[in-house]
Amino acid sequence: MKLKKILILIVIVILVVAVKASGLDQYLTLANLKGSLDEFKALYEDNRMMVIACYFIVYVLTTSLSLPGASPLGIAGGALFGFWTGTIIVSFASTVGATFACLVSRFLLRDWIQDRFGHRIKRINEGIEKEGAFYLFTLRLIPVVPFWLINIAMGLTKMSLVKFYWVSQIGMLPGTMVFVNAGKELAKIESVGGILSPTLIMSFALIGILPIAAKKLIALYRSGRGKSSAGPGNIC
Repeated sequence: MKLKKILILIVIVILVVAVKASGLDQYLTLANLKGSLDEFKALYEDNRMMVIACYFIVYVLTTSLSLPGASPLGIAGGALFGFWTGTIIVSFASTVGATFACLVSRFLLRDWIQDRFGHRIKRINEGIEKEGAFYLFTLRLIPVVPFWLINIAMGLTKMSLVKFYWVSQIGMLPGTMVFVNAGKELAKIESVGGILSPTLIMSFALIGILPIAAKKLIALYRSGRGKSSAGPGNIC
């Protein structure tokens, strides 16, 4: 079993080195993706399934290896596939990648991650023990903790991978929809003046507003739940 873990770890290291050597992580920027959008769209029209499959694999690799570029990829998904198709693809790709990252953390890198990020993970562990899946849901809905750190931190908890997957899928969906919609609007820009279009400004404003709104709603929910638990029927 130990040899199997070492072999898997070697494969992961090789993948990370290969991505770095190829410069793929540097290519995954909003400017580069926007500049290649017309080329990708033409390719997508000729072979939709191939482009979807390649995009899905790149997104899963990016998130599972905790590489930068997930946000630009999400925006690019909206620009390339449109809102509904983009939302479905990005939602599943990001969740599958996150689950792989959690899996790697749990079975391969537990000691290293605990030593390096233990002080940051402690609070997450306490939240999971206190609130369970709801705590993960709030972390996904309100991006206070970095996406990649949530993935590896959850690998050190007792939460099942199945629960991690479906809670992440639901919790990340609103943010995914906002980013994909921003990409859909970004694809419509034909000139510099288009940057100031109300729909595009609103789309990017939602990226900043969503975490604040989600935080307020969760605070209200917790407040209501606290009052309910303190009601007359619960007093000994």
